[in-house]
Amino acid sequence: MADKGQFEQGHQPKVQHQEAPGHEHKLDPAPQYDQLPTGDGGFQPYLAAGKLKGKRALITGGDSGIGRSIAILFAMEGASSLIAYLPDEEKDAQETKRIVEEKGGKLYLKSTDLKDRTNCKAVVDEAVQKLGGLDILVNNHAYQMMVEDIKDLDEDQWLFTFNTNIHPFFFLSKYALPHMKAGSAIINNASVNAYIGRPDLLDYTSTKGAIVAFTRGLSNQYVAKGVRVNAVAPGPVWTPLIAATMNEQAQKEFTSPMGRPSQPSEIAAVFVFLASADSSSISGQTIHPNGGTVVSG
Repeated sequence: MADKGQFEQGHQPKVQHQEAPGHEHKLDPAPQYDQLPTGDGGFQPYLAAGKLKGKRALITGGDSGIGRSIAILFAMEGASSLIAYLPDEEKDAQETKRIVEEKGGKLYLKSTDLKDRTNCKAVVDEAVQKLGGLDILVNNHAYQMMVEDIKDLDEDQWLFTFNTNIHPFFFLSKYALPHMKAGSAIINNASVNAYIGRPDLLDYTSTKGAIVAFTRGLSNQYVAKGVRVNAVAPGPVWTPLIAATMNEQAQKEFTSPMGRPSQPSEIAAVFVFLASADSSSISGQTIHPNGGTVVSG
C-alpha cells in the first residue's frame, strides 16, 4: 500500500545509497507501481479498462522502477509480457512476476545483458516464441552515473553508457519490427535531461537525446505502415537508479516543480496510453511526465 506522503507536495525520500545498478527491494520507501494520486495528497488504485486486452509486450528493465510498473499496469490492462533484466536483478524480477500473477496476468522472465547485440536478437525471439507474437516493444532500461566535469568523465564510462542506453534500442527495434503489424507500438524511455541538459550526467543526457532523435526517425519510417513509435521523457522518479547513482546533494534536491518526485506508476500510465488505441493518432512524439518542468521540442 502507498504511503500517502509519497503523493503529497513536499515529499522527499530520505537519502540512501546502493551499489549500481540498484535494487528495488532495498528502497525505503518502496516505489509505487499501481497507485495514482487523487489530487489531495491521497491515492487510489490504478483503474484498468481492458485497453491492452490480448496484446503481447516485450519490456526491458522490467524488474524494477518504471519497468516494473509498466509490466504490472500492462497486465492489469490485459497484456501478456516478457521482461528482460540483468542477472543481478533476479530477486526484483521474481517479485514483479509474483505481483503480475497475483493480479491475474502472465509474465515471462529473461535474464540477459542487452549490451550484446546477439542477446537483443535472442530476447526478441524468445518473446515472440513465449507470447505467440509481439505487439508492443518498450525500450526502458538505462544506466547513469554522476560525474561533474567532462575532464573527469572516464572514456570507458562514456562507451558503457551508450552501449547500454541507445545501441540496444536500435537492435531490439530492428529485430522486433518484422514481427509487428499495423496497430503495434514501440515506446522508448527518454528523459527530461535531454531537454534541460543536465551537466552532471553528460553521457546519460546525451544518450537520452539520441533516443528522442531515434524515436522521430524510426516513426517516420514506420508510421505509414501503422506501427507507431513514441518516447516518454520522465522527470525525477523514485526508482533504484536514484539510490545507486546519485550523491547526497543530488538526492536532497531530488524534486520537481510540483514539489515531489513522481512515482513509477505515474510514468507507467503514460506508457499504457501510448501502447493503446487511445493514442492512435500520436507517433514520433515525446510525452513529458516530468512534474511540471516546461520544455520545448
